[in-house]
Amino acid sequence: MSTSIRPSCALFAATMMGLGVAGLVNGDFALVWQQIPVDNLPGRTFIAYVCALIELATGVGLLLRPTRVLSSRILFAYLMLWLVLLKLPVVLTAPLVQESWANFGEIGIIVAGGWCLFASSPGAWEKHRLNFLVGARGIRAARFLLIVSLPMIGLDVLVHTYTLPAWLRWVPSQTAWIYLSGIGSIAACLGMLFGVFPRLAASLEAAMLGVITVIFWARELPTGRTATTAFLISTAIASGVWVVADTYRNVPWLARGRASRGVTID
Repeated sequence: MSTSIRPSCALFAATMMGLGVAGLVNGDFALVWQQIPVDNLPGRTFIAYVCALIELATGVGLLLRPTRVLSSRILFAYLMLWLVLLKLPVVLTAPLVQESWANFGEIGIIVAGGWCLFASSPGAWEKHRLNFLVGARGIRAARFLLIVSLPMIGLDVLVHTYTLPAWLRWVPSQTAWIYLSGIGSIAACLGMLFGVFPRLAASLEAAMLGVITVIFWARELPTGRTATTAFLISTAIASGVWVVADTYRNVPWLARGRASRGVTID
């Protein structure tokens, strides 16, 4: 296991810490991104604090070498439960609603990033009992989850009517830029799926999502909880893609076919 922290991992960890702090301050979940489908859930505030503490503790733990394995293990399990318990049921009950797929895709991307961190830093027990989830096999599975998730957010952009923030209304062809971002996510999916410049595709997707985060939410941060939560979730999505893109870092930028499917493990 590497002793250094890669920037993608550091940003992912910082985002988890930010979500944890926000949860502790608000005493609640991350709005629609962590929406609990049970009305009047007993112990709701207590559970929200527990989730916030997990996010904060694992975020800090990812930055420290002695706790990195344990933190990646806990965070992967936590993120997977988030996806399976909160997002998958919505897709199954409303499969024709595009928004349900988009919500699944957003959290799926975050899970893919957490999965790559877990697969790159497995403990002895995982190597022996869960070898299909860790190492090169685990990273390839995480890449596939990202591949599946990207079209969900890309199609959401194409289907819904989005506009640029007011301070960018002077930009010409605004609709074209919005559509280009949706097409970009789908193109990144295809590049990774068919092994056509996958490192470049994933890296450009991460950069695009980072730019979108700044454009749409950075200026809104002083307005309160909604903008802060949206900024943190959007950053988590961008950093999740970046973490996956990092697993290609020893693959040539313009590699295709078999040469493009190599895996780098810290």
